[in-house]
Amino acid sequence: MAIITISRGSYSKGREIAEKVAERLKYDCISRDLLLEASEHFNIPEIKLIRALHDAPSVLGRLTYGREKYLAFIQDAFLEHARKNNMVYHGLAGHVMVQGVAHVLKVRILSDIEDRVRLEAEREGISKEKALKLLRKDDDERRKWMLTLWGKDPWDPSLYDLIIHIHRITVDDAVDLICHTVGLKDFETTPESQQAVDDLSLAAQVKAKLIGEIPNCTVRSEDGSVYVTVIGDLGQEARLVDDVKKLAEGTLGVKKIMVGVSAPGL
Repeated sequence: MAIITISRGSYSKGREIAEKVAERLKYDCISRDLLLEASEHFNIPEIKLIRALHDAPSVLGRLTYGREKYLAFIQDAFLEHARKNNMVYHGLAGHVMVQGVAHVLKVRILSDIEDRVRLEAEREGISKEKALKLLRKDDDERRKWMLTLWGKDPWDPSLYDLIIHIHRITVDDAVDLICHTVGLKDFETTPESQQAVDDLSLAAQVKAKLIGEIPNCTVRSEDGSVYVTVIGDLGQEARLVDDVKKLAEGTLGVKKIMVGVSAPGL
């Protein structure tokens, strides 16, 4: 059992590869469904979640609830799926949301810009010049999004286990490569790697509960112990601690909650 994340640009055959890998391995294939799930669960318009994943940071900052809140909801939904393993996720930031989990195969799909331009021009019925402009804008926004939200450059090869250039290597070749690689021993789920993804998921659940009322917080989890750090007024420490515990208690899997308050800038 494993998790496969596939990072790709638009019109790079990443979706097709992800779907074929999932079909062959009998894994769940997750992408847009994740947005619908988070949208319904937290009663947030889906379009705002889409913008939170795809728009440039300057646009995200103008959303009513702020990008961090939307991303907390998406992480919660993503990691709930990841806990079950046997998943292929294609889309932005999947490989970042499961950092430190050993049974994740992180894949990046590349495709020649000429091929991408041709596909977009054909599908959208536009000129190649306009298609090229749109693709460059999309690539730039995705890169800004990753750099701003995660401090990671999606073009950094060190973020991935496998980088596949779709040209001489075909879609079916890529599927073969991914399925072979994920079957290697290094990507088998172990009790330790499962605990790592469970910890990430529990932290994400708690943060999703807190962030509407207490947006300036960080959350981590370790085997059911949840550690929350709130940036706020030290004079309000007792109230903030009480608020966190009231919001977080009752979350399935939480054994105890520890809360610390830090003044801004410390």
